[in-house]
Amino acid sequence: MKRLITFRHAKSGWDQPATRDFDRALNDKGKRAAITMGRHMKSLGLGFDAVIASPAVRVVETLDAMFDGYGKRPAVGWDRRVYLASASNLLEVVQEAPDSAGTILLAGHNPGIEELVLSLSTDAGEEEIRARGEVEEKYPTASIAELTFEVDRWAEVDEGSGHLVRFVRPRDIDPALGPDRID
Repeated sequence: MKRLITFRHAKSGWDQPATRDFDRALNDKGKRAAITMGRHMKSLGLGFDAVIASPAVRVVETLDAMFDGYGKRPAVGWDRRVYLASASNLLEVVQEAPDSAGTILLAGHNPGIEELVLSLSTDAGEEEIRARGEVEEKYPTASIAELTFEVDRWAEVDEGSGHLVRFVRPRDIDPALGPDRID
């Protein structure tokens, strides 16, 4: 069995319009959300054998903050192909992952991350249908999805071959990390 954890980067800032998209940094709320998600992942016992990530600044900073919350700082495989990648490109990255890794954490961007989760998962059961519905509604920043696959090799992962075990948004852990409300 293989497990894939997808992680969308945390909230980044738009306060410097001259900054290239690739170089945008996290804002304070994004840093808090990433730390919170790291703590939550640790509390769930979600480990990972390999990390593959976009090298964009906001992803690098998201992982740094998440690792602070998680309490462990593994090596990261920075892969430029993950930056703003489509679901099909992300699937290729996953399929090329080393088979020695039972669980991979893939950190990147939307809409590719969301589309990947939806394309890989099936509607097999009430919980999976609920989780898929939440992903379809919106895959917010700093959210994670966990999928499992009944395969021995990453190359065997394909559309519809996975099961969406969970989808967790920062606001599910701390409501203050949810969308800003204008009253």
